[in-house]
Amino acid sequence: MNKRKLLAKVVAGKGNIRFSDACELAEAFGFRLDRIAWSHHIFVHKGIPELVNLQEVKGKAKPYQVKQLLSLVERYDLKLEEE
Repeated sequence: MNKRKLLAKVVAGKGNIRFSDACELAEAFGFRLDRIAWSHHIFVHKGIPELVNLQEVKGKAKPYQVKQLLSLVERYDLKLEEE
């Protein structure tokens, strides 16, 4: 899915977000997968002390974790990387 369309869908809060889409969105904002611990996929971003934790539950990302990702994007004024 187009990253801008995906972001619009997430911001609009339309339904559950697929786990793979949530990971793709995190990477589009410059986060990289650092490690996987059980079901926790931990993403890091250079210069940002907070981590992003995403978990898959039946193919979907946990909504509160997607909100935490968006909160970091807003707080640090991160931009989508060009496709």
